[in-house]
Amino acid sequence: MIKEKNILLSHGSGGKLSHELISGLFVKYFSNESLDQQTDSAILDIDMNLLAYTTDSYVVDPIFFQGGNIGKLAVCGTVNDLAVSGAVPKYLSCGFIIEEGLSLVDLEKIVKSMAEEAKAAGVQIVTGDTKVVNRGKCDKIFINTSGIGLLQKDRRQISFGEGIKAGDKIIINGSIGDHGIAILAARESLSFQSDISSDCAPLNQLIDNVLSTSNKVRFMRDATRGGLATVLCELAENSKLGVEIDEQTLPVKEIVQGTCEVFGFDPLYLANEGKVVMVVDGNDAAVVLQKMKQHPLGKDAEIIGEVTSTHPGKVTMKTGIGGHRIIDMLAGEMLPRIC
Repeated sequence: MIKEKNILLSHGSGGKLSHELISGLFVKYFSNESLDQQTDSAILDIDMNLLAYTTDSYVVDPIFFQGGNIGKLAVCGTVNDLAVSGAVPKYLSCGFIIEEGLSLVDLEKIVKSMAEEAKAAGVQIVTGDTKVVNRGKCDKIFINTSGIGLLQKDRRQISFGEGIKAGDKIIINGSIGDHGIAILAARESLSFQSDISSDCAPLNQLIDNVLSTSNKVRFMRDATRGGLATVLCELAENSKLGVEIDEQTLPVKEIVQGTCEVFGFDPLYLANEGKVVMVVDGNDAAVVLQKMKQHPLGKDAEIIGEVTSTHPGKVTMKTGIGGHRIIDMLAGEMLPRIC
């Protein structure tokens, strides 16, 4: 049920209002077997072949930031949505909505970075569209990307997390909140600077290395809007199991933690653009962690918690002082236009 009468920035946060909008409006009218799964990529069975198909739009502000730009973000984000579904990303489309007056130099930088990231990820940009709107009718440039990947049948369950059970371990491939703080630092209106870079990166090669090592990865999701907390809350809610994480094992850079304390943010809810959360059979967790650490994008990977049979549907965190804190889904908007 949609409680608000008008769209708010919070409807794009990935938190509670986003979920209300999706379930109360889009799923209500678009409902079908593939869409109703609400996974990062739709899994399509076409003539006995499995395809993963996803789409995303990017409106990040500013369009250039430390560690990337809107174009790099668009390619990496769509590649990652396919990869966390267990698929091998193959082809992308890109649609540009460009405001009159955008510098051609800036546009070329964005397009060049998209080509570079596509090459690094081993995907091809095979179709696209360009529209130009009047000055003031768009904020410089918006980009939509869609992607198609090939999916092995024995990896189909990863999107749905159907095999998750108590005792499974939760692993993340590195520090959280980097992208959110990089965007915060780049926004001139905040008059704030730091040397933190966005973690924006294609994760498909890291994920493929893990899946080639272990066939007991139960579930994967990239922790983008709404951050790690939202992924874990969705996991607990959908699995009807509990999730417990340990604050002392959470990889958070000192500058990210310090900035969060100054501005009143929580790194658990900040967006990431190069972080995958995996649920792995407890017996394979050490092997998966070791394999992750061998890849540059997984060198700071950590086991941060586990699935439990207690407090079903809820996420708790053991704090550094020995207490426990309930982790709820993001309510409201911490930092709009993050991706």
